[in-house]
Amino acid sequence: MSARTFRLPDPVVKGTGTGIGRGTTRPGQPGRGVAPQGMLVAVTTTPGRLMLLDSASMYFRAFHGVPDSFRSPDGAPVNAVRGFLDMVATLVRGHPPARLVACWDVDWRPAFRVALVPSYKSHRLAAGVDPRANVEETPDGLIPQIEVIADLLAALGIARVGSAGFEADDVIGTLASRGTGPVDAVSGDRDLVQLVDDERGVRLLYIGRGVRNLEVLDDAAVRAKYGIPGRAYADVAAMRGDPSDGLPGVPGIGEKTAASLMQRWGSVEALLAALDAGDQAVTQRPKLEAARDYLVAAIAVTRVRRDCPLPDFDDRLPADPAEPERLLELSDRWGVESSVNRVLLAIRAAAG
Repeated sequence: MSARTFRLPDPVVKGTGTGIGRGTTRPGQPGRGVAPQGMLVAVTTTPGRLMLLDSASMYFRAFHGVPDSFRSPDGAPVNAVRGFLDMVATLVRGHPPARLVACWDVDWRPAFRVALVPSYKSHRLAAGVDPRANVEETPDGLIPQIEVIADLLAALGIARVGSAGFEADDVIGTLASRGTGPVDAVSGDRDLVQLVDDERGVRLLYIGRGVRNLEVLDDAAVRAKYGIPGRAYADVAAMRGDPSDGLPGVPGIGEKTAASLMQRWGSVEALLAALDAGDQAVTQRPKLEAARDYLVAAIAVTRVRRDCPLPDFDDRLPADPAEPERLLELSDRWGVESSVNRVLLAIRAAAG
């Protein structure tokens, strides 16, 4: 493909599109758009709906959902790149935001969570690598594509934001809590159900069954699906356990029992306070007593943080690519012109 065949949609409004620069953010290696621990600075925001992408959830799904027969001109796999870009285009077209942030996993297994529950995500550590290195098991074909996705986001001018020592979920939680307008969090991770809050205008666009079959979860949808308000979801997860995150849960308490306890008490803290007060309405007393220490630790693991230190960034949906020549070069090199154009066209439609 020649760069001459690459067509950028005519911009509706001329703009600079600040972007965040290039670079990859791997655990322990903050790049641009990543705040070092202890740093908290102002975030540039504009009014309108904010869309927050759980980037890792999306590119893992893209990698496993798009055939690896999609290759760059030099034969490298680009299935995750194409799938990720196509997801962004579908999301922006279907739920147009005024602001967009790709939230990044700088630390997929933060030390503060491991200290509380040592089994946290331990089954996902890369085999044959010193566990202290905290390297996640990642398919070989996906690893180089993550940096390509980061490069394309920078060239497009879409903010990519992470925080040293925190997961993308925590970045999403922090930005959703600070939001000045409606917020759509996008993830295939049910843990983010806890952010759903009609009062604050926060919804979850759940992509567990794919972006084209996403579920829009507001308060009513969460209550209908789980029988609890969104804010109680993390407490239910701590009690019932979550094998995908290495959380054992309270022996003998499953999702239905955990949900019924949260319907009555609202939070683990309130439940344990009632247990201490000898409230006879508390069921499962022996099981809860035996698991008290675990529960106190686990809720601090399952609840997303809402106080991440974040870098300064511009979350506006870019009217123009931040680095058009770089975007041409990357699209040429990786053979993803059609997917890039879909993103640009979706952004143009959202802006118009």
